[in-house]
Amino acid sequence: MATWRRDGRLTGGQRLVCAGLAGVLSLSLTAPLELATVLAQVGRGPGPPQGPWAASRSVWRAEGPRALWKGNGVACLRLFPYSVLQLAAYRKFLLLFMDDRGYISQWHAIMAGSLAGMVATIVTYPTDVIKTRLIMQNLQKPSYMGISHAFCTIYHQEGFLALYRGISLTVIGALPFSAGSFLVYVNLNHIWNGPRDRFSPFQNFANSCLAAGVAQTISYPFDTVKRKMQAQSHCLSHCGRVDTNFSGAVDCFQQVVKTQGVLALWNGLTANLLKIVPYFGVMFSTFEFCKRIYLYQNGYTVSPLSYKLTPGVDQSLQPQELRELQKLVKNDNFEARKPTL
Repeated sequence: MATWRRDGRLTGGQRLVCAGLAGVLSLSLTAPLELATVLAQVGRGPGPPQGPWAASRSVWRAEGPRALWKGNGVACLRLFPYSVLQLAAYRKFLLLFMDDRGYISQWHAIMAGSLAGMVATIVTYPTDVIKTRLIMQNLQKPSYMGISHAFCTIYHQEGFLALYRGISLTVIGALPFSAGSFLVYVNLNHIWNGPRDRFSPFQNFANSCLAAGVAQTISYPFDTVKRKMQAQSHCLSHCGRVDTNFSGAVDCFQQVVKTQGVLALWNGLTANLLKIVPYFGVMFSTFEFCKRIYLYQNGYTVSPLSYKLTPGVDQSLQPQELRELQKLVKNDNFEARKPTL
């Protein structure tokens, strides 16, 4: 849900670096909460069920503090291809939904974003499966020695389709996710009692957190079943420690409801919601900090620690245009100082 307005004063490479660092730091900071969420969704195999915090403490004691960041490496590596695919698909869907006058409604904009995210998720889905497997394995007796080993092992022992286990739930879950996002955004004017174009940075941050919280809560049961399907494997101890025996997505839904109750589909939701604020907070703040550094480097601001504009600089110029103009001014000044005959 986190988006930034395109700033023409930054190059494409600089925007990519800002977004990449923001994503890596936010994922790494909230990795223990992601671990707690996945453990609560999948279960811990034999024995009484544990909540997310008890399961995380058990992992800490059994495997060490490093285990709280299991799967974070592949999640960070997934950022670049996912972001590139999502951006490219988003632009295509925007053109598809625009009318002849170039106008697009709020609902169509959200649909374009959801469809773009779905396309990027489908293409990079094997990395999500690998992340779940790495989280569920025991570091003291690992089944996979790393990301590439996990990919090769799953492919050779379970087949190519195992890398896309649960993909249908991602596609289906995108519909309630989009509905939840739309539910928030259509009511923003009433929530803040003011027009959208006058929202402050804090309001935009709160909007992203609120939309993500509502959307994830509505679509969470699909994510729970997806995680169980991803984790179930004879290559892992206790068959991935999944707390339900099932033969498919529909059977998994039925077995969870039958044995644990409907609310079990929302196991780990608290940890997942607690992750939203620090995730978006670190992402926004890191992106803005990196942006300040590049704006100073490009010559638009007087300091890398503020947005105070450099006097006399045309802020509408692209970085390359500004450099060319500065070179031209320097050359003109130099020529003016040369002695004449």
